[in-house]
Amino acid sequence: MKIRPILATAVAAAVTMPALLLSVTPAFADGKPAAQTQDKKQNKPSIAELEKAAAAAKATYDDAVKTESAAREALKALLSDTSPLAVAAKAAETAAAEAATAKLAADQAVIDAQAVLDALPETATEEERAAAETGLTEAKADAQTAKETKAAADAAVVEALDARDDERVAAARKLDQAQKATKAALADKTAADKALAEAKEEGEDGEDCVPEAKLTTVVTGLPSTVVAGTKVDFKLRVTNGTDKTMDEVLPFAYVHATDRSGLKSIDKLVRLQWSSPSSSKWKTVDNEHYMDAISPLKAGAHADIKMRLTIDASAPAGNGVTFVAGDYFNDNGTCGGNPDLEGYEFLIAAAGSKPGKVDDAKPGATKPKGSDVRTQSGSSRAVSGSLAATGSPSAMPQLALASGAAMAMGGGAMFLVRRRRAGSPA
Repeated sequence: MKIRPILATAVAAAVTMPALLLSVTPAFADGKPAAQTQDKKQNKPSIAELEKAAAAAKATYDDAVKTESAAREALKALLSDTSPLAVAAKAAETAAAEAATAKLAADQAVIDAQAVLDALPETATEEERAAAETGLTEAKADAQTAKETKAAADAAVVEALDARDDERVAAARKLDQAQKATKAALADKTAADKALAEAKEEGEDGEDCVPEAKLTTVVTGLPSTVVAGTKVDFKLRVTNGTDKTMDEVLPFAYVHATDRSGLKSIDKLVRLQWSSPSSSKWKTVDNEHYMDAISPLKAGAHADIKMRLTIDASAPAGNGVTFVAGDYFNDNGTCGGNPDLEGYEFLIAAAGSKPGKVDDAKPGATKPKGSDVRTQSGSSRAVSGSLAATGSPSAMPQLALASGAAMAMGGGAMFLVRRRRAGSPA
């Protein structure tokens, strides 16, 4: 899994030219991050706060989705012919149609009554003429009533249709508002989830992540001189010297090498590998990834990781340093790590050299080691292969300066820039 890019930058800065190192070191010399970094860190919300915000954003989004779904169903129901106002509008239209038919019949009755009156002969009696006139009058009255009834029915249709359409428009607007609210809630949820994920990846929870000097990473068995064209096996011991179990411990290692001048990198000619507890296959380490997690590392326990350093036969005589560190992350969200990026320095002898018996490489700074630790069952791994027999190193001013700069970045500074949550994708 990937470490934070700033760690890779810090390692790179620790192994570049002395001028750069001298310009970088003072900012970290007191073991504290710069004020700007402190202020930025203090202003950052904690993991717990981000989790609460993400949960709230999710709840708001879930509610918005439910509201949108309900609004959509409501509009669908109102667009149906079976909705109450749709049924009422249909009934009004039916009544208006019947009224229109009745008016046509009434108007025709007036025409017919008028025709009867007009068709009376001159010989018609007064009674016949009076009956015809009464029929016309009644027909006209019925026609007026039918006209008024039709007008009222037509008005009722307009009112019913308006009521139906207004209800549908209101429902459509409500759905539109719900869709916009869902979109906004999703954006908020996405932002909250991203902030939480990034915080978990980087592990920059200022309240929980703390320097832990009792989590130590110690290299043993790495010769102080390695001959080009050979490979040496050694081990990295990760120790939990605290009185609490660390749910997940992530070791980190990186190798850097230069020629004798200390100015020309020969990193391409050196390779540092490790093998995981679950696989005997050797994996190459780099300055971007942690090694496999140790889960868990109990209080007072240690775990040994098999390491292998290979120097290409074409490598010139020069200097090398292996940096190691370790972070931990607990299930409850707390995290931390040993505060120093520790460097073990070694000389690179030209191919074919026979330096004789040499001591093990030593760290650039002496750290107190606890004596009350025990091997964790199932996690201690024996060193395989044979160690190279080489000689004691002479002074390495250029590489020592690089290593010293990395040490100066310790005391909490490296810890602050190295945090990254366990479980992050590689």
